Amino acid sequence: MERDPANPADAPEDPSAHPEVSKSEGDNAAAAHPEVSKDDADIPSPRGRGAGGEGTPEDQLARAKEDAQKYLANWQRAEADFQNYKKRTDQERDELRRFGSVSVIINLLPIVDDFERAFSSLDSNLVGLTWFDGIYLIYRKLQQLLENAGVRPIEAEGRPFDPRYHEAVAHVDGEDGKVLSEVQRGYKLHDRVLRPAMVVVGKGTVEEEGSRKKEEGDA
Repeated sequence: MERDPANPADAPEDPSAHPEVSKSEGDNAAAAHPEVSKDDADIPSPRGRGAGGEGTPEDQLARAKEDAQKYLANWQRAEADFQNYKKRTDQERDELRRFGSVSVIINLLPIVDDFERAFSSLDSNLVGLTWFDGIYLIYRKLQQLLENAGVRPIEAEGRPFDPRYHEAVAHVDGEDGKVLSEVQRGYKLHDRVLRPAMVVVGKGTVEEEGSRKKEEGDA
């Protein structure tokens, strides 16, 4: 229906006739769209702090470098541990190869001793007999077997007494500290003593003992 301008009821309302309503609507509009203050403008946006608030790109780069150093140190430590383990296993393998037959060799040494005692007690007139030569050949093969395995006899007689390789079973008059005779031969396997040589060691003559005591008394 069309409005009649002549009818006051159909005339449009004057905004100035309701100032309270206009002011209230203006306040609501201001509250809905507040102005950005100067202090609010100084606050950096989340974009400036990096994704997820984890800091600037420089901070992220510094943390990445620190993590890389940690990973490198852990890798170097693991590499060193592996190299040590490899050296240890190689050493154990070499020890097993060199000394794995120790128990067998030690059990063979008394047989060698029996051969040597038998030969030392036999009459020299038996040398050259067939059966004697056969036994001696067996003894030589056994000696060769031990030598190929790395077994060597310990030199004793006529040498200075060394507790690393010699075991004194008696002390008699003779040159002090010198091995005078060998009771039982000792053996080494490479650089390890399998059995020390049992020896008789000189303790000095009566004259040497008397002169030594005299020198001690004069001192």
